[in-house]
Amino acid sequence: MRVNFTVNGRPEAVDGVWEGESLLYVLRERVGLPGAKNACEQGECGSCTVYLDGRPVCACLVAAGQAEGREVRTVEGLAEGDRLDPIQEAFVECGAVQCGFCTPGLLVQAHDLIERNAEPTDAEIREALAGNLCRCTGYEKILDAVRLAAARKAEVA
Repeated sequence: MRVNFTVNGRPEAVDGVWEGESLLYVLRERVGLPGAKNACEQGECGSCTVYLDGRPVCACLVAAGQAEGREVRTVEGLAEGDRLDPIQEAFVECGAVQCGFCTPGLLVQAHDLIERNAEPTDAEIREALAGNLCRCTGYEKILDAVRLAAARKAEVA
């Protein structure tokens, strides 16, 4: 089957997709966007989080055929050219990246939170990121990064 969809603003047509193939597999292996990670394949860890029509989803749980005619935005699509998104800059600045496996999903989820709520409380940040597991950072630097990106966005607004 052929799947036609938009990825990070560019039209994509992927041939030979079988019915059970996940959106995550198509993005990583067929489109060449390795940002979203394959960890649990059960929607439990959040490492594969991408936007689907503007809403965060676990790409491992979405059948590739469900993306037909839809818009996907990956962690690679957060940046504009060589310019990182403010949440990406904040993660680097705060040292919120260690092994990096969970980082793409955390970035997409944090980006979504800040887009919806420019001044989230710590409780709102924790709730938004609750579906994303990290084994390296202890989360404090991640929380610092989200706070920093939100504060910077609030300054601009």
